[in-house]
Amino acid sequence: MLLALLGLFFGVDTSVLTGGDQAPVSQSAPAQPGQDEVYDFADRIMTSSNQVWGGIFQQSGQTYNQPRMFLFSGATNSGCGRATSAVGPFYCPADSTVYLDTSFFDQMDRQLGGGGDFAYSYVIAHEVGHHVQNELGLSEQVQRKQQQVSEAESNSLSVRVELQADCFAGVWGNHVSSLANITEEDVREAVNTAAAIGDDHLQEQARGYVQPDSFTHGSSDQRVRWFMRGFTTGNPNQCDTFKGSYSQL
Repeated sequence: MLLALLGLFFGVDTSVLTGGDQAPVSQSAPAQPGQDEVYDFADRIMTSSNQVWGGIFQQSGQTYNQPRMFLFSGATNSGCGRATSAVGPFYCPADSTVYLDTSFFDQMDRQLGGGGDFAYSYVIAHEVGHHVQNELGLSEQVQRKQQQVSEAESNSLSVRVELQADCFAGVWGNHVSSLANITEEDVREAVNTAAAIGDDHLQEQARGYVQPDSFTHGSSDQRVRWFMRGFTTGNPNQCDTFKGSYSQL
């Protein structure tokens, strides 16, 4: 099982996981035109994510603490500090909350070349993947390791964290694919989004060249490959990005 596997690898005591209440989506201000649709969509994805991961944790004999999701516009304060829409969607382990600017999906369409409901869902599922890592104690383990190594090694650990979250997003996609009638085109949209936010693609656009040692999220190929591993297998045990050498990711 996932908890046993990752607990063994990192020495994490998974017995500390305890139950939690339902965690609905909330927002920082009254909805503006178009925001109700984003709110409802995000709420549906969070609900399905909670069902999927709750079931996976239950199979491992553990209880899943559901994350919160907070929708904001422009800027907000989080448990991890001040954040603006420029940051993009993010997960804050300090308050177990996924933060999403309501304009982000429009930005995906305009700037990242990735759109469609399943692509939007992938973005949310990726951030929920970080919550799963937090539940397992992996986030704290990685942070400790990063304080003991060089900047390049710290970056490589960050890549492993992000690729695992991509894989976890794929696991969620696998579990909902039959219920949600996910098509090949839907998957292609999500894969295109994963490729568009690869470090190599973003660096090439911004700088005109690529610097692999500075990667913190993984290349386009890596992000697509790990998402598809989760999606095709539906098995979180296939998402151990911390196993093997960095070159094998």
